[in-house]
Amino acid sequence: MAQKAPHTSRHGISIAIAAMMLFSMFFGAGNLIIPPITGVESGENFWPAILGFISTGVLLPVLAVIAVAVTGNDVQDLARRGGRIFGLVFPILAYLSIGAFYALPRTATVSFSSAATPLLGWHSTWAAAAFSAGFFIVAFLMSLNPNGLADKLGKYLTPVLLVLLVLLILLGIFTIDHRPGQAVDDYAGHPASTGFVNGYLTMDSIAALAFGILVVSALKYKGLPAGPKLVRGVGLSAVVAGICLAAIYLGLGYVGNIIPKGSEYSDGAALLAAAAQQTMGIPGGIVFGLIVVLACLSTAVGLLGATSEFFNKLVPQVSYRAWLVIFCLISFAVSTTGLETVLAIAAPIVGFLYPPAITLILLTLLEPLVRRRLQWTFVCALIVASIWAALMTLESLNVATGVISPLIGWSPGHAQDLGWFLPTLVAAVVGLVIDLAGGARKGVPLGGESVADAENRTGAIPNG
Repeated sequence: MAQKAPHTSRHGISIAIAAMMLFSMFFGAGNLIIPPITGVESGENFWPAILGFISTGVLLPVLAVIAVAVTGNDVQDLARRGGRIFGLVFPILAYLSIGAFYALPRTATVSFSSAATPLLGWHSTWAAAAFSAGFFIVAFLMSLNPNGLADKLGKYLTPVLLVLLVLLILLGIFTIDHRPGQAVDDYAGHPASTGFVNGYLTMDSIAALAFGILVVSALKYKGLPAGPKLVRGVGLSAVVAGICLAAIYLGLGYVGNIIPKGSEYSDGAALLAAAAQQTMGIPGGIVFGLIVVLACLSTAVGLLGATSEFFNKLVPQVSYRAWLVIFCLISFAVSTTGLETVLAIAAPIVGFLYPPAITLILLTLLEPLVRRRLQWTFVCALIVASIWAALMTLESLNVATGVISPLIGWSPGHAQDLGWFLPTLVAAVVGLVIDLAGGARKGVPLGGESVADAENRTGAIPNG
């Protein structure tokens, strides 16, 4: 046992480092702005709302990372389980949503709302456009060497931002004396399910599918062997990162819940900027705003690099730098519409992506439990989840509601945007029955194992 201690200690340190890396990957602009608004709008229904939010904003991303670890594959290989079309379309939409269509523009708009507006008094559309232009020019220049300055910024800024956030939360709890207001909109009648759906907007589950392979690669590089040990290591890293993320969400949500006149703030960034000034004074507000800008900048560089590399791999005829220019221009154009508009544009895209994403995550975790290589389970469930999500999205945009509403309105949870779950579950069960009727038990590789290693480990029948 004594001989194994250094080896175990090294793995423990590697897992802790991976957890912090994963936390910094998750913690972006949306993680700052959405919990405070959830706290404001949920009012006296804060706890069911924030717990619903954490289920999709924390628990689901943790499961997504574990799903990536289970397969040892990236999002493209995972998505191919749903067939060729799904395997192509889903990764493209995933990278666009965590890139130029939503998460990238949000980094600029959050920076503007956190620093330029409260510190400089800038409010106009022209000021926002000028700020965004400068923001994305700097992000583009930094993205030309994504492994240089951006990594250094993220390494140092994330801990500083966390310290400031913890200070803000603690000061808010002990110095802000205010009772929560009344719950508004859907939070009044269905706080838990509304929080659940609004947790989609963090985009962390989609990001986890796209970036989780980086954690797998990091731990493999540190010496964790492929197979169950690697899955356990990645899983532990994800759980630690998730606990940290949940604690921050609870704190930020609570600050939004108790801050006076919270409903008067235009967005979560403005609310946090005001809370920083109220609790830490003007100097604290200035430091907080600048740190948020720099943290958003490092996040933007990471997203630009990841999406440009993905599309360069997909369409190699267009260079990495050309994709950088394209995504910077699109992100700039979207960001000039303002944070509320960015969220409004993103909501249909995000609403469409999450049902198949949740389905893909849960089925990937199910497969090792049934000890079968599932095929029709994935295909049937992902097809139904995608079609149902598309119909829900069209209905939310008031497209052909007279035809669509009778088709999908009967499903339980439809009013809370959860009507896709039951049809998808039925489709998954049908596919599972087909798979189970297909023959002998087969080994399911874990954490990058070969099929032969999996069969030796489980004693599965290799053929049949």
